[in-house]
Parts: sequence; C-alpha cells; structure tokens
Amino acid sequence: MSVLLDQVRAVLRIRHYSYRTEKTYIEWILQYIRFHNVKHPAEMNAVEVEAFLTHLAVERNVAASTQNQALSALLFLYREVLKIDLPWLEEFTPAKKSANVPVVLTKGEVKKILERMSGTNWLIANLLYGAGLRLQEALRLRVKDLDFGFRQIVVRDGKGGKDRFTVLPTKLIEPLQKQLEFAKKLHEHDLRSGLGRVEMPFALARKYPNAEKEWAWQYVFPSKSMSKNPRSGKTSRHHVSPSSLQKTFKDALRKSRIAKNASPHTLRHSFATHLLQSGYDIRTVQDLLGHKELATTMLYTHVLQNNRLGVRSPVDV
Repeated sequence: MSVLLDQVRAVLRIRHYSYRTEKTYIEWILQYIRFHNVKHPAEMNAVEVEAFLTHLAVERNVAASTQNQALSALLFLYREVLKIDLPWLEEFTPAKKSANVPVVLTKGEVKKILERMSGTNWLIANLLYGAGLRLQEALRLRVKDLDFGFRQIVVRDGKGGKDRFTVLPTKLIEPLQKQLEFAKKLHEHDLRSGLGRVEMPFALARKYPNAEKEWAWQYVFPSKSMSKNPRSGKTSRHHVSPSSLQKTFKDALRKSRIAKNASPHTLRHSFATHLLQSGYDIRTVQDLLGHKELATTMLYTHVLQNNRLGVRSPVDV
C-alpha cells in the first residue's frame, strides 16, 4: 500500500496540487482501500467504488460536498496514477450539492465583530472583508504581493491555480506596514541564526536557489515558531495557523450576540454582497473574487436587502 500512496503523492506534486489537497486525497484513498479490506484498487471497479460512496452517504451521513471530494480523490487515483480507463465510473452520478444562499453579515455586524478582535487576527479578518480574500489566500500573502503604490493585492495561485488582483483597503495600509516591520525583524533574526528560509512555490527553489531567503518572498504573517516542511524536510518559518483566527472569530461572534452561523469565510461573502449593494458591476466583483463562473458570483444577488423585483411584503402595504 505504501508504494501506491508514494505514487499518488508523486503525481499530485507533479500536477502542483497543494499539500492540503494531497493530505485529503491520500486520506480518502486510504479509507477506500481499508473499507474493502486492503484490496488493491486495480483489482476493484464500479461495484466497489459505488459501495464506498454509498457507505459515506447512507451510513456516515456525510454532506454532498464531502462525498464528491471522495469521488474526486478516487477519480484522480484511477485516471492519473493507475492509468485505468473509467467508463464504468463516468456513469456514477455524484451527489447534488444543496443550493444554499451564503450567510452574509450586515456592515454593522461586521463592525461589531471586528471591534472585538485585535492584533494579527484583526488584520487578517480585515483583509478577508476589505479585499475579499479567502483565509488561505490571506495567510499565504508574501511581502511582494502587497502593492502600496497602486493600492492593490496580488493573489498568487488562488483557487483554480490562477493569479488575480484585488483592492488593498486604504485603512489597512498603516497596519500592514507595521506588520511588515515586525515580520522583517523576525526575518533578520532568522538570517543571523543561519535560517531565514521560506517555502517556495513549485520548482522556484531550484530555479532561484537564493530566493527562499530574500525579504520579498517572506510571508506577511509569519508563524512565531519554526517548522519542518513535510515535503522537502527543510526547517523554515511558515505562515500563521488558520486555527487562531477561526477561534478568535467565533469568540467575537459570540460576544457580539449575532445569531448567524458565520465563519471567517463569511467576511468574504459580506465583501461581495456589500460591493453589489454599493452599485458595483457584478463582473468587477467576479474578478475581485476570482470566480471562474459568473453564476457563482450571482449567488450574492439573492441576499441583497433591496431585491431586484422591488417586491413589498403585504404586511408592509
């Protein structure tokens, strides 16, 4: 089994999949193999795949998105690693995701939450709301991605592997510059200690062997401790963990007494909705968010306070 998993990891890295996706796919493949008593995937077909996916939906009661994630992992295993033709798997109907309207906070609610946050978590949360960043996009920001002159942020290798530009809020310029001062002192300390390396994307570490110690490539939000890269084995300073912000956000939400099932990602939803409320073109919002399909951005039109039909409730007439 270990040989097969090593093959899966190798192909994932050749295809430039993220480490998070690598861990997720490996876990689903392991679960699939163990579910069928450690039988090799090459010896199984549609019956075993469907049995596993049905088990997830019926016995484990997982969400449709979770079942589809498992299916994606198995498709990758058979197509990309084992090179097995899958006409039998093409006929499998994936679970249909619920068309849920995203949770959105009002401007007042966002203000209440942010007022109960401080420090690095406050700044990251403001980037999610003020620039429409995903949490991982904010955490992975490098020094060179902040353009104070043009007041824009470059999001590198976002969802779907695409780069994009988004707005850099004027009110965050000074806090970000102070954050960079802190990060630079930390980096200079690491360099004096013979360290100062940072994880480089894809094969850039080989192409530019000295870049991993350059200031421009350092994370805007570096971790307080060093860690070993699970892929390269090198000790470096990674970015801060998402768990700290997630916990702080939940605490701030609770203290604000806002009865909504919100998370840090809700700030990104609120960014999009509030821009549309302000009259910005939906194509502009789509570009800022980095959505591939306009239909994804259109979801936010369903939560606008002033609906497009101008309907008034009969109780208000």
